[in-house]
Amino acid sequence: KITIKSKIVEVSGKHGALKRDFKHLPIELYLADNGKKVCARMYFAKSKQLSMLRTVCSHISNLFDGVMKKYEYRMRLVYAHFPINATITNNGTTCELRNFLGEKRVRVINMLPGVKVEKSAQTKDELVITGTDIDLTSRSAALIRQSCLVKNKDI
Repeated sequence: KITIKSKIVEVSGKHGALKRDFKHLPIELYLADNGKKVCARMYFAKSKQLSMLRTVCSHISNLFDGVMKKYEYRMRLVYAHFPINATITNNGTTCELRNFLGEKRVRVINMLPGVKVEKSAQTKDELVITGTDIDLTSRSAALIRQSCLVKNKDI
């Protein structure tokens, strides 16, 4: 189910509801065919401005995919000598990484709202990040990746 009101798109499905604001773009959004089609229209646009039309369509399609299927990112913990220990706390909203390169420091990564992290049941040393919003889910995966960057070492 989708509703569009003054460039604010709300999509709801079996995994929840998502809302996205397109007020900063000079486009026209409306529903056609009794709410079965979403139409995006732009007048007198140059090619660079037309590129944002396709982007808006992709964003709306990602909203539909998220509420219907959910997004899932799988990340592996890779190490050579010191085994990295990942602990999931706060009901899947926080990930703690221990023993990265033998360091004593515990890296605590809080997931963004609506995103859950869990350890994979069948694969060893794998984290599964799931959520309905592709932006928040991919950003949570990026936060885990950025917390373990190696600086000034020849690895």
